[in-house]
Amino acid sequence: MTIARLFDLTGQVALVTGASSGLGVRFAEVLAEAGAAVVLVARRADRLTVVKNTIEQNGGRAVAIAADVCDGAAMKAAFDAAEQAFGTVTALINNAGVVTSGRALDVNDADWRRVIGTNLDAVFAWSQEAARRMLAGNKGGAIVNIASMLGLAVAKGVAPYAVSKAGVIQLTKALALELGFKGIRVNAIAPGWIVTDLNRDYLAGEAGAAIKREIPVGRFGAARDLDGALLLLASDAGRFINGTTIVVDGGQVVAVRG
Repeated sequence: MTIARLFDLTGQVALVTGASSGLGVRFAEVLAEAGAAVVLVARRADRLTVVKNTIEQNGGRAVAIAADVCDGAAMKAAFDAAEQAFGTVTALINNAGVVTSGRALDVNDADWRRVIGTNLDAVFAWSQEAARRMLAGNKGGAIVNIASMLGLAVAKGVAPYAVSKAGVIQLTKALALELGFKGIRVNAIAPGWIVTDLNRDYLAGEAGAAIKREIPVGRFGAARDLDGALLLLASDAGRFINGTTIVVDGGQVVAVRG
């Protein structure tokens, strides 16, 4: 294999959850540009259609499937639709996630379950389904879970989110241990502060300035800063990488933990 083809995903089918906004959109576009047929999954069908159209206008292939990642029946239907459109999913990007903020003593049961259910339970369920179908189709593949630096170095006010992402990191290791010898690699990416439409205004203020001072490279990340890690873990370039979490945070975790 030539270096130019090392990150090539031609012939692969990549499913991205949470693909209607934020990092999910970027992940889908990058995977499509690398040659994968992309399955876009999220709850907001209208936004998915926009992403799908953009990918197709740029020469890629994509299908949009509206589904809640916490709905088991919708999950199976999404994989069925993906297979009908492109064949067996060979790269799963577990990106969908939610966050709640507030003091731990003020977190109610509903908020706790919503965060853990979306960020951890659904990651396990979608990974299970993807792996089962990869094996049934006699195919290997890659599962990439989107964790967070907060799964490694916790901050105040985000207990459910931090716990869920720490769980994702441990789940990644557990699945990698069991699936690696079957040809399915499982890894994670732990982003730091990446500027998106959801946090742009917050990071532009005083709170953002304080956070930036904690980042050794002196800036927040951009969505494209995750491209390399994503393609490495999803492609043959990372064929011997299994059970690891790549931290992409400008060195913030190192600064905090020492």
